[in-house]
Amino acid sequence: MSYPFSYTPQTAVVETTQGKIRGYEYRNLSIFKGVPYAQAKRFHAPVPVTPWEGVLDTTSFGYVCPLLDMPKPNGELLVPHRYWIMDENCQNLNIWTPGCDDKARPVMVWLHGGGFAAGSAIEHIAYEGENMAVHGDVVVVTINHRLNVLGFCDLSAFGEEYANSGNAGMDDIIAALQWIHDNIAKFGGDPANVTLFGQSGGGAKITTLLQMPAADGLFAKGINMSGVIGPVLADSKGSSEELVHAMMKELKIDKVKDLETVPYASLAAAYSKVTPALRAAGKYVGGSPIPNKYYAGEPILNGFRKESSQVPLMVGSVFSEFTSFAPSSVDVHTATPEAGREAVRALLGKELADRILPMFEKAYPERHPANLMTLDFIFRAPEQQYIKIRSAMNSCTYAYLFNQDMPLDGGRTPWHCSDVPFFFHNTELAPYTQMEGGLTEKLESEIFGAAMAFARSGNPNHAGIPQWDASTPEKEMTILFDANTRVVCNHDRELIPLMASEAGPAFMKKFEENKDKVQH
Repeated sequence: MSYPFSYTPQTAVVETTQGKIRGYEYRNLSIFKGVPYAQAKRFHAPVPVTPWEGVLDTTSFGYVCPLLDMPKPNGELLVPHRYWIMDENCQNLNIWTPGCDDKARPVMVWLHGGGFAAGSAIEHIAYEGENMAVHGDVVVVTINHRLNVLGFCDLSAFGEEYANSGNAGMDDIIAALQWIHDNIAKFGGDPANVTLFGQSGGGAKITTLLQMPAADGLFAKGINMSGVIGPVLADSKGSSEELVHAMMKELKIDKVKDLETVPYASLAAAYSKVTPALRAAGKYVGGSPIPNKYYAGEPILNGFRKESSQVPLMVGSVFSEFTSFAPSSVDVHTATPEAGREAVRALLGKELADRILPMFEKAYPERHPANLMTLDFIFRAPEQQYIKIRSAMNSCTYAYLFNQDMPLDGGRTPWHCSDVPFFFHNTELAPYTQMEGGLTEKLESEIFGAAMAFARSGNPNHAGIPQWDASTPEKEMTILFDANTRVVCNHDRELIPLMASEAGPAFMKKFEENKDKVQH
């Protein structure tokens, strides 16, 4: 199939607040890549880009933030990646729009995963915005920003100029949202109807933005996908002075100011060398937001700010998250249910297994008992708390769970990131999503339809899914997206806390044995 394409001096030219940019047209979209939204000195707050003369070509993806170490490609069948050119000058974004007109479409802004340390706006093949813009008639924006030691290293003890360096990566995102607010109308978008959506670390960034006053009014809604991760992405704590002095000693420099100019490779190597001992001692190592006057802190511990409490949220995760990156020790396609129960007893001990199994089989009657061994609680337990706290403040908190097995090894429980192509309408780009009998198309229509309905109105209901009510503290109304999509009430409310408190050690041991397989 061929699609319309155009790239001429008159094609997709838009006047932004900093100057004119030029993209290209494809599939009846106008597409812009690598658009600069800010600039910043290392460890400093971002500032607007210096205006340029003429027309800036924006047809190529911009730099992504440098990583702390070289990624090792693996698990590409489960999470198809692509890697890109790295540089600190990474404050750029990409736009897909059905038209640079005055139609004021909903704006979908993607925040990538990788915690606060890794990832990029184009890291996954499924992050492409074309299909979402085409099928949803929305404007799609994806953002790059500072990460790791560049974005989350607190130097505030060393001078006011570094007051929020510990959250510089978040300040980049706020700068991008401000750029979107100021410019997106010229790209056919509505600046008053911006929906953030992000997975894993991207979801955690949405939560963080809700707790930052500077982000108020820059977005209207949020879709938090597998982004409530409890201690895995906890706030940083403590003073950074010991970390900074250790890095300076390793780098053989005497002034904090010199940290701004040492080559990134040297900075990253020093950081990576000194942090293990500090982390083991419970000291500050950065790498995640730090509460201060700019950031109110993680809401499960600190509560949600009342100023952002009415922002509608979709909050969810997937059945297995990290545990399904390694194949199950039991072939659920051939093993009897009792053989699955025996495997659970071998893992947890008979007494605990016989308490948990009935809860699991009630919550997931369609599943083999052995699937209990890949049931996630690392995400789901804090997510339950998050939804309970959030829903007490409003009537627009919607809970979901992606529960559909994927066709690997004859059927594997869904893993971290496996739902991303369905939200983007990009299942055609991810081979693992291809299921028989129209199931792929069914789920994509349900999930994508919910995301688009939510972007338009703050309510995810549409004709293709059962009635999905907002949650309350007493009733978590969770839609389970699978072959038999349905809405359940408190289906795992007792199961998950028991898993987290009593089965946790056995599951964490299993996780540690397979953590090298985890992808983001």
